[in-house]
Amino acid sequence: MKFGLYMPNYGKILGYANNLADLANRAEECGWDGFFIFDHILAEKPTKNPMVDPWIALSAIAMKTEKIKFGTTVTPLPRRRPWKLARETVTLDHLSKGRLILSIGLGTPADVEYGSFGEETNAKIRAEKLDEGLDILLGLWEGKDFSYHGKHFNIDQVKFLPKPFQEPRIKIWGSGFWPNKLPFIRSAKLDGVFPLSTGAYGKLTDKDFKTMHDFIFEHRDLKTPFDVVKLSGITDKKTIEKYEQVGVTWGLTYIGASTKLELIHQRIDRGPPT
Repeated sequence: MKFGLYMPNYGKILGYANNLADLANRAEECGWDGFFIFDHILAEKPTKNPMVDPWIALSAIAMKTEKIKFGTTVTPLPRRRPWKLARETVTLDHLSKGRLILSIGLGTPADVEYGSFGEETNAKIRAEKLDEGLDILLGLWEGKDFSYHGKHFNIDQVKFLPKPFQEPRIKIWGSGFWPNKLPFIRSAKLDGVFPLSTGAYGKLTDKDFKTMHDFIFEHRDLKTPFDVVKLSGITDKKTIEKYEQVGVTWGLTYIGASTKLELIHQRIDRGPPT
């Protein structure tokens, strides 16, 4: 199992790119495998916290680290232009020499992240945009002439270069709220799953992960490695072994937006829960 840190892109400390880059550098030095941040553009109303653009923050992280994996958890693909995201992700993938992991989902809360800007909040329509956006992202990453004609997006004969640094492409984790099935059928076609649950972080049990893992592999045809991510709750050898047995490959430690810098440093310095 690999271990990473997981935190918002907002807060008095976490809402600034320089701070996140410094924390990622510290995490790398302390033996963590990954560093992941939210991809919100608003997150809360009324606004209480400073917020940083995640892609600029991830660029700063890439420049201040050398080997740690990093990425978003989770990018709301339906509110992005997929061709713009294709450019951003490939640029960042080359900048970091292949260390980017992209998590994708619908994005919540819809009324804040979408409705505040007059964008679509209907979950079904956003799911349609998510699927089309994913098709476009994968198509543009191939570095070949590409066209796409969908319900929401249209592209006429374009070619994006360079291709991703990673081969065959940038790793993608799908996300959704278990036990909703459709997001996990989508994830089965990708490189991993970042499952969420209603309520507190870490609410999903080992039995939930076993059921989820079996369901995904009933719908998975690919033979490539597949990541299963557990949020919080992995703290010792016994817990690690329990979740490894049900397919979990990443354990993430959550750091909240209001956490003081001294406490963040203490948690990072203790290192991953091995």
